[in-house]
Amino acid sequence: MFVGFSYYVFWNYCVDDYLRIGESTTLKCVDKFTRGVISVFGPQYLRKPTTEDIERLLQMGEARGFPGQYVRGDHGKPTVMLEAVASQDLWIWHAFFGVAGSNNDINVLNQPDVFNNVMQGRAPEVHFSVNRTEYNMGYYLSDGIYPEWATFVKSIPMPQGDKRKLFAQHQEGARKDIERAFGVLQSRFAIIRNPARSWHLDALKHIMDTCIILHNMIVEDERATYGGTFDYSYDHLGNGPTAPPDDSNNDFQEFLRRRHNVRDKQIHRQLQQDLIEHIWERFGHENIHI
Repeated sequence: MFVGFSYYVFWNYCVDDYLRIGESTTLKCVDKFTRGVISVFGPQYLRKPTTEDIERLLQMGEARGFPGQYVRGDHGKPTVMLEAVASQDLWIWHAFFGVAGSNNDINVLNQPDVFNNVMQGRAPEVHFSVNRTEYNMGYYLSDGIYPEWATFVKSIPMPQGDKRKLFAQHQEGARKDIERAFGVLQSRFAIIRNPARSWHLDALKHIMDTCIILHNMIVEDERATYGGTFDYSYDHLGNGPTAPPDDSNNDFQEFLRRRHNVRDKQIHRQLQQDLIEHIWERFGHENIHI
C-alpha cells in the first residue's frame, strides 16, 4: 500500500487538490520513495557492466558493425545536464547528472567514476578484433566534441569516399540509441519533462536515478519482445568468483600507463580506420552508391 501510494504521489504534481496532501508532505514522500528505490534496486539496475554484460554488448555491437562499443551522449536544459551511456536495447549503463555551467561534455570526463575503473585496472576485460587488429579496451560512440581518445569513436565530418560515408552513416545511426533511450525515459516519466526549478539539485539527482532504475527494470522485463537472441540471464549476479586483489593496480606508474592508453590518439585513429574497413567489408556490398 505504501509503495503504491508513493508511486502515485511521485508521478503526479496536482496532489494538493486531489489527495489533499500538502507540498512539504509530498516532497518528503518523493524523497523517501527515491531513496528507497535507489537503496534497494540501485546495485542491480545502476551497476557498471559485468563481464557477462560486456560479452553480450560485444555481440550486440558486432551485429551492427561496431564490436566493443557503447553509445555516449548528453541531453540538457539551460541549467542542468544529463550525460549518459546506453546500449542498443535502451539499457542506461551510466548517467552523470549535474549543473551544466561547471560540467560540460569535456570536463565531465575528468569526473572520478567515468574511467576510474579502467585506469585502476578494476574494469572487466574487453577483447575484440576489428579488421584483423586486436583491441583490449572498450570504446564509446560519441559526437565530435569529444577528444581523440582510444575510448571514443567519432563520426567523420564531411566524409569523402564511399567507405568513409558508409562509416559515418553507421556511426551516426548507432549513436541515435542514446537519443532513443532518453526519449523513452522522458515518455515514461513526466516528472523529467516538466520544469524543475523548485527542486533541490540533490533531490533532482535522486529523481533521475530512480527514473533510470525503473526504466531499466522495464527494459529488462520487455527484452523478450525486442526480437534479439542475446542471453539476458542475471541469475549469476553477485555469485561469481571474485578475483584476488592485485597490489600492482595501486602502483602509480601502472595508473599512468593505463591513463595514457585511454587517451592514446594513435589508437583512436587506428581504431577508426579499422572500423571504416570493417564496416565496408560487412556492409559495403549493400551500399555501393551512397
